[in-house]
Amino acid sequence: MAWGAVPVVDDNNNGGYNNSPTVASSYPPSGYGTNGASAGSGASAPVSAQGELFMQLQQMQEDIARLRGQVEVQQNDIQRLKQEGLERYQELDSRIGSGVAPAPAAQPDNSSAGGAISAAGAPSASASQPAAGTEPADPAKEKLYYDAAFDLIKAKDFDKASQAFGAFLRKYPNSQYAGNAQYWLGEVNLAKGDLQGAGQAFAKVSQAYPKHSKVPDSLYKLADVERRLGHIDRVKGILQQVVTQYPGTSAAQLAQKDLQRM
Repeated sequence: MAWGAVPVVDDNNNGGYNNSPTVASSYPPSGYGTNGASAGSGASAPVSAQGELFMQLQQMQEDIARLRGQVEVQQNDIQRLKQEGLERYQELDSRIGSGVAPAPAAQPDNSSAGGAISAAGAPSASASQPAAGTEPADPAKEKLYYDAAFDLIKAKDFDKASQAFGAFLRKYPNSQYAGNAQYWLGEVNLAKGDLQGAGQAFAKVSQAYPKHSKVPDSLYKLADVERRLGHIDRVKGILQQVVTQYPGTSAAQLAQKDLQRM
């Protein structure tokens, strides 16, 4: 059996595999180069996902920073309220320390308004006269009731102290202790955080007992209540009244300092 001759391919022939320009020019395939379509489409998707993730992280960081700012503001507000509460208690303690079982002031002369100021901060037309008591005057019994109410302040039971002073004033509105009781009613309401009740109690000292020695202090405290309520326009008028009508008192000195800071 005869075998066919195997054709010999000349290496110099352009149709061979090694030097074929057609084969050389088509490799590598166009889709795998840096400029190929396959390379372009394969690289764009990861870049887009990374960019979106970066934006989300940046937004989260901004949200966290904003929340931290809000928390700091709230913490500052809480600290300020705690400090104001502490100052009220300390002030009340100092007043109690200097005014335990205070001697009654002279019987008030209710014939003059004495520049009384209402809780709203406007001068009243005339002083309010205390209502008639339900019991006849009994100085010993009045002192017993007054001291019992004052002991509740020293025990820092401000709710019961407020009730006790209110009951005392209803029963003995003309007592020699009534002006003091009216003032301390304002103090305990302020310690409780009852600004409206404190303002009304302080205002009534000058209205019902305009000649009482507690009037300058009560007006100064009324200005403090109005400041806490945000009625700044009323504060200045009350402080000026204290300075003008009650010069030389400790309340007038404090009022003058407050006016200088305004």
